[in-house]
Amino acid sequence: MTRTNLTIQIDDSVVRRARIVAAKRGTSVSALVALELDRLVEQDERYEVAARRATDLLARATDRGGRTWQRDELHAR
Repeated sequence: MTRTNLTIQIDDSVVRRARIVAAKRGTSVSALVALELDRLVEQDERYEVAARRATDLLARATDRGGRTWQRDELHAR
């Protein structure tokens, strides 16, 4: 897998705290960011697949004898 350098701007306080988290985990801030972006992309892909699957299921659903009347019909006098 080819890796690409990415330049981002983050508040100093966040970077300082991220370095502490990375040190506790025995990794780098770069590795933390890469892992979180991986998770975000994977989550988005799973959501897209689930949304397509749900849309397909709804499109193929059969009528189960739902409402056949109109509101105005019920209130006609």
